[in-house]
Amino acid sequence: MADQEDEELKMALRMSMQKESPEPKRSKPGEEEVSGAGGGEEGESPEVKNRRRQRELMAAAAEKRMLALPKNVVVEKSGGSGNRVVECKGKSVNLVKGEERNVNLVKGEEKNVNLVKGKEKNVNLREELPLAEANELFSMIFGCEVTKDILGQWTNQGIRFSPDPDTSMGLVQHEGGPCGVLAAIQAFVLKHLLFFSDDLNMVSPSLSGNVGLRRLADKDSAGADIFSSLSEEKKSRALVRGMCEILFMCGSNRRVVIASLRTVEAILEGPQGCSDDEVISKALEGLSIESGANLQKALIINTYTSSEDALQRLEALLPVFRSRMGAMLFLISALLSHGMESVQADRDDPSQPLVTAPFGHASQEIVNLLLSGEAVANVFDGRMDLGGGMFVKGISTKVEVGFITLLESLNFCKVGLHLKCPTWPIWVVGSESHYTVLFALDTKVQEENELEGKETKIRRAFDAQDQSGGGGFISVEGFHQVLRDTNVNLPADKLQNLCSSGYIVWSEFWQVLLDLDKSLGGLKDPSGLMGKKVFDLYHFNGIAKSVMSGNQVSSGNDFPVQRPRLTKLRVSVPPRWTPEEFMSSGPSTSDPAGKDSVTEVSKPEPSQHAPLVDCIRTRWARATCTWEGDPPSIV
Repeated sequence: MADQEDEELKMALRMSMQKESPEPKRSKPGEEEVSGAGGGEEGESPEVKNRRRQRELMAAAAEKRMLALPKNVVVEKSGGSGNRVVECKGKSVNLVKGEERNVNLVKGEEKNVNLVKGKEKNVNLREELPLAEANELFSMIFGCEVTKDILGQWTNQGIRFSPDPDTSMGLVQHEGGPCGVLAAIQAFVLKHLLFFSDDLNMVSPSLSGNVGLRRLADKDSAGADIFSSLSEEKKSRALVRGMCEILFMCGSNRRVVIASLRTVEAILEGPQGCSDDEVISKALEGLSIESGANLQKALIINTYTSSEDALQRLEALLPVFRSRMGAMLFLISALLSHGMESVQADRDDPSQPLVTAPFGHASQEIVNLLLSGEAVANVFDGRMDLGGGMFVKGISTKVEVGFITLLESLNFCKVGLHLKCPTWPIWVVGSESHYTVLFALDTKVQEENELEGKETKIRRAFDAQDQSGGGGFISVEGFHQVLRDTNVNLPADKLQNLCSSGYIVWSEFWQVLLDLDKSLGGLKDPSGLMGKKVFDLYHFNGIAKSVMSGNQVSSGNDFPVQRPRLTKLRVSVPPRWTPEEFMSSGPSTSDPAGKDSVTEVSKPEPSQHAPLVDCIRTRWARATCTWEGDPPSIV
């Protein structure tokens, strides 16, 4: 019966909007139709009059039923431009002739109202988050015993660009916890600024901008020169498109959920527009999020399946994301886009909060969700079978922007090639307590020569058999599978030596490969030079906070302030020589000129050191780095 009523409603709406010649004012249902000019055009046949009469009755009945809907009043009227307007819950939506839209009449329920055959478009009306879901969301993020300090960190961090010309492309961080969210957004902002800058001049670009790699023109200038000329409009568009791309990725490219605040909705819809950050800031005075109930009262959410609609909504909400609630709202948007059940299903231990105690840092699940669309806890490729039907999940597919971490250099984890070799040369850099961003201006830094490509293939095959949680060793059975997959033919003595302990360590296998001729599947190059590289990388740390030294005593705001910093690094990746080759590369006794008659291998260039260099070496082994000024900081 309900389906039949819906069909009657749709038919009545279609009939009431049929484009025909002007008709006299419709008489009320039940009135006797007056003949002549008052009852229709002269000369109308009885058949035409009956059809018109039937249409008027059905349209009048439809209007009466629509006006009777409780709390979901939909009133149809004509706009000044000839378009139709639907008012639902006090909000007007223009329905242009020739378009078909999905109108959400009831919270959480979507109805298709086919007004006119044509293009289908999504019209989303704001919804409230049910209290049970709000409690679940709050608990998922912060757990049951969150401190006020952690809540303060996450409710006082906006998504804002640096006011300094040298770092104008960077997002500023004032609080310690949300750096994982800001760094991920920063990475996607850089993707659009560096590799899709032409698209930022377009009002409605496609977000699927990964068809073919684009390269910047050669730029030898310092980072400050590269970004100092960026307009605020261009940066804002890069930010909106980066945020939209992340949210669609979290929603499996099917939908995005955008969270906003009830207290600012009236401001956004009011005559003053949404450009005044001070108005938003004042509206948030006194707002406190300390429980799921607070979250439920504060949040308004919108769901979109159209990238164009989502981009428009994010652009309208930029002042809200710049406000002190911005980072938290974006995290909530990402979690709801992915779906809370999907987030918990991705995780190895869903009982732990996503914001880690005691310092309130973003967990690896949060960072992975924003970089890959999966809230997994691990950074290796694929998933690892632990036996007995148990397994843990890593990154399942290649990503747009990647991730490297100091923890890998300390042998605490193994970052897989999906994160280590992303589509674009941009990486979030993790340390024990902070997230920053490393990037290159040209995709050529990731291009591989023949031997590097072979190494990548062998390493990928080795990691696929590694069941040690990234420890870098595999079983003898797994090792034989690696040899088959990569066509490596080891001599019997080397094979026996590697397998003698019952497991094979990557570092030992790597040394054997370096000494194994290319014809046998190894990496030995008679020239001794295996693709030396020299290129530039840039590191951005967005932290801006007061820095207190040990002998300082608090005195208001007298502490020096650490400012966001962009550092240019010169990176040199030396040839892949073995220690034996290096030792034998000195002057040859058979060469009276003192030159090596077989190979000429250079020692690594003198290198400056900082923890960031250890991170870079997890991507480019034995790289050396130099820079000007203070060492780049990843804390």
